[in-house]
Amino acid sequence: MITRKVTPSESGKRLHRYLRTLMPNIPLGQIYKMIDQGKVRVNGKRKNQNYELAGGDEIVLHVEESAYKEASAGQKKPKFVGVSANIDVVFEDAELLIVNKPAGTLTHPDQAHQKDTLIGRVHAYLYRKGEMDSALFQPATANRLDRNTSGLVLVGKTAGMLHQLNQWIQKREMEKYYVTLVEGRLTGEGTIEGSLVRDEKSNRTIVVGSRGGPAPDEGRPGEKEATTRYKVLQTGKTHSLVEVELISGRTHQIRTHFQSIGHPLLGDIKYGGHALGSINHQLLHAWRMVLPDGREFRAPMPPLLRQTLDKVGLALN
Repeated sequence: MITRKVTPSESGKRLHRYLRTLMPNIPLGQIYKMIDQGKVRVNGKRKNQNYELAGGDEIVLHVEESAYKEASAGQKKPKFVGVSANIDVVFEDAELLIVNKPAGTLTHPDQAHQKDTLIGRVHAYLYRKGEMDSALFQPATANRLDRNTSGLVLVGKTAGMLHQLNQWIQKREMEKYYVTLVEGRLTGEGTIEGSLVRDEKSNRTIVVGSRGGPAPDEGRPGEKEATTRYKVLQTGKTHSLVEVELISGRTHQIRTHFQSIGHPLLGDIKYGGHALGSINHQLLHAWRMVLPDGREFRAPMPPLLRQTLDKVGLALN
């Protein structure tokens, strides 16, 4: 018989997912069978596979210890040695962490950069606070920003909050606003609608039907509809300061949508923009988010964006 207490960060995890993470070496069908046969008890009672666990719940597995060791072998144990815990916290409570990501930092590891990423720093920060309390669940980001995009990133500290954040995003119930500098004189408000396809070889997103893009094809695999709303805040002689509301959240959506209407982001060389001095990447900042429960969060404008506004003769009110 194996007994285990559910930690606070594991709260909200479904019973079958929890057991699957606890025992990664057995198939999910066998997990369901154990639950159905009453070999899994929560606080002394049988529960269905979708039961949402709460911190402090006691789980008892009626299995041999040798069988459990074999089923649970190979669980990943997090390592935070040598990882910076330096993050800009915008908001934090027991379940939710909101971080202001700087430009130049990856949200998640890639093949070249494994350690110094935003999520790595978040894990190191929480570990030093004593809040990385589970080998079965690690806090994770609900949204991802490109390396050179700065601003608000949402982190679910518990399984329940991470699931809630993901649901809000998938159902488009969360308001997400960015601010950016685009090339050319743009005025008023507008909506950009154009389906997107990804070219993984070039790591580019292409607007269907745009110049140089593929022709519309209703059955094309991977084609995703996308909508971007914008409001011009300031218009100068050569550039415009724009607030963007992201309705759908596709990779490189804002960058390729503005390229498609002839106003690429300043510095965004990949999507038709031009460098300005040493600035050779997009100046795009996720500055405001409004959750469905009414909470609103903002991240101050990064210094580079403010300095560039002065250079092109614009001001941020």
